[in-house]
Amino acid sequence: MFTCPKCNVRLVKMMGSPGIFWRCPSCGGRSSTISLLRRNVPRPVMNGLWQLARSGKYPRNRHCPACNKRMAEVPVPGKHGTEHLDVCTVCQFVWFDPSEYEAIPVIPGQPTIEDRLPREAREKLAILQLEGIREDAHGDEWGRTSPDAWWHWIVGVLGMPIEQDVPALRRLPWMTWGLVLLTCIVSVASFSDLNNVILQFGLVPAHFTRYGGLTFVTSFLLHGGAFHLIGNMYFLLVFGDNVEDWLGKWRFLVLLACAAVVGDLVHIFGNLDSTVPCVGASGGISGIITFYALKFPHARLGLLFRVGPFFRWVRMPAFGMFMLWIGMQCIGVWSQLAGFSNVSSLAHLGGVGVGFLFWLLTRE
Repeated sequence: MFTCPKCNVRLVKMMGSPGIFWRCPSCGGRSSTISLLRRNVPRPVMNGLWQLARSGKYPRNRHCPACNKRMAEVPVPGKHGTEHLDVCTVCQFVWFDPSEYEAIPVIPGQPTIEDRLPREAREKLAILQLEGIREDAHGDEWGRTSPDAWWHWIVGVLGMPIEQDVPALRRLPWMTWGLVLLTCIVSVASFSDLNNVILQFGLVPAHFTRYGGLTFVTSFLLHGGAFHLIGNMYFLLVFGDNVEDWLGKWRFLVLLACAAVVGDLVHIFGNLDSTVPCVGASGGISGIITFYALKFPHARLGLLFRVGPFFRWVRMPAFGMFMLWIGMQCIGVWSQLAGFSNVSSLAHLGGVGVGFLFWLLTRE
């Protein structure tokens, strides 16, 4: 079933010139494939449209009617000015809002072999082509294609996700970048005498009021080592930029601070008598991750898995991966309370609660 990216209603299959297309009975928009459009749209127009869609320079706001991935909103010259078409680079679908299809230039074409086929045969051929498109999209979902950037492989080997099919940023995430820079400076400066610094400025549940509560801040900026720092800062960079872009820098900062504080409080109440200091920004970042997964549930995240001697990329929606992560945190809480883990999953879940609350309060 194909659904309208604007109205979210089921599209109706129709036969026209030069072939089958899908139309929304509510708004009048329509969708067609690149291969079909090449029959009657000038080659330079279609080539330019496809190249721009693949360039990554244009926002991706709407979901494809066929594969549900985000489409690039690409400008194309029309009969009465510039039109903006939505193009899916995975299954090669193009979405036209009402009157956009009529505005693009067309060329008289010679009838092809397919055009000479009976209507029933053309419909069956179109269905077979769409089944192939869906299989290709499913294959891409489960790892038949690799990421384009070389550094994605490094991130994947380290067990961290890569981000794909997300809306383009409307502004630079200065707050996210600034927090990452500040945290890196403080953490790296502490590495020369890490144990003593953590003992002095880590959050100790049994003495959480020391320094007037300052350790709620210092524990956020400190990390237990290079890999701890790299992992947290990667997640803050990957998910924080989109959250800051949507919330704005000050609401983003409030979300991060509240998630960090509540995460620390949950950690304290779960370990009231503990004198072991806790450091790291993961409680606050958990709030950012939660907001991201709920606000951008269709964003695609990729993970690299090893299957025997081979490595395979698996992609899934952000919300699906978030639910898996929540399950891991629940197991982590049990391990933490049983004394088997020194990772504060309680702080993570505290941050999750704040992220969920912020999402509820800021829903459109």
